[in-house]
Amino acid sequence: MTGDGPDPADGGDGQTLLEGTILRGRDFEPVEGRVVVEDGEIAAIEEEPVEGDDIVLPAFVNAHTHIGDSIAKEAGGGLSLEELVAPPDGLKHRLLRQASTEEKIAAMQRSLAFMAEAGTAAHIEFREGDVDGVREIRAAGENVPVESVVLGRGSIDAMEASDGYGASGANDANFDRERAATGRAGKLFGIHAGEVDSSDIDAAMDLDPEFLVHMVHPEPWHLDRLADAATPVVVCPRSNLVTDVGLSPLPDLLERTTVALGTDNVFLNSPSMFREMEFTAKLFDVSATEVLRMATVAGADIAGLNCGLVEPGRSAELLVLDGDSHNLAGTKDVVRAVVRRAGVDDVRMVVR
Repeated sequence: MTGDGPDPADGGDGQTLLEGTILRGRDFEPVEGRVVVEDGEIAAIEEEPVEGDDIVLPAFVNAHTHIGDSIAKEAGGGLSLEELVAPPDGLKHRLLRQASTEEKIAAMQRSLAFMAEAGTAAHIEFREGDVDGVREIRAAGENVPVESVVLGRGSIDAMEASDGYGASGANDANFDRERAATGRAGKLFGIHAGEVDSSDIDAAMDLDPEFLVHMVHPEPWHLDRLADAATPVVVCPRSNLVTDVGLSPLPDLLERTTVALGTDNVFLNSPSMFREMEFTAKLFDVSATEVLRMATVAGADIAGLNCGLVEPGRSAELLVLDGDSHNLAGTKDVVRAVVRRAGVDDVRMVVR
């Protein structure tokens, strides 16, 4: 449990009580009451009048990150996407090769600590550096309360040492062997697709991945394939804007499949889900409820995690905001305020 606010109430018999306005279930219905937590799980939601202005919601799941490049924040301004991140000689890859193991671990620890303070319970990491890269992020996360779902890259050994395989893109290499091995291991396989143009989307979808990342440039038949296969998509709007590749057709994607939200490369954007939600909600014609779902349960579902919702039986990975902060006082639409207005300064505590 982290945060600067008062401790949650002790309900006796090992219970913890969180009171306030609760954003309940998959539709985030605001209800007044308390969340009863027992042994790290949500045991009950009691709807009744309570004192206080706290807002209780699921902690975030950041569905796509590259936190290894925390070593070089804001490097490479003005470069194209290929110049920035294309393997093997994009700027990030050169910087990663130049950095020591200690430097990379320390930088990732700082990013993970920020994510924890900013209400992120878990993230799905595409980890460069093969097996060594997997070991580095595991070391970075040892004492930080954020769950890293690590998808190794570079070899089948990296996949076996991690939680799955995170492929760069079907135009970069043939990933048939990696996909087959990941499937046999029962692990996650994700792949970038449609970030610069549509040329790699069909080949990526032919791999039958657990999810796709970006999908900025799908053609109509790609949208049909998404719907038929029910393949989830992770979108990263701030990253796509910075790299000038365009923006995903988010309303079209939401009509067809599960869509989650990610912050992508740390050297381009802060790994703040508050910032990603606000940007997404204000840029696209989608509801605040849809955006909050993208930032929580959608990513949890992709990663196979039991968090992302406030409902009995879910893990108690919860975020408590101060609804009486200078920023949030006077809120009329709680979900809209959480998505479009709230920030790290409004976090009272993160419950894990």
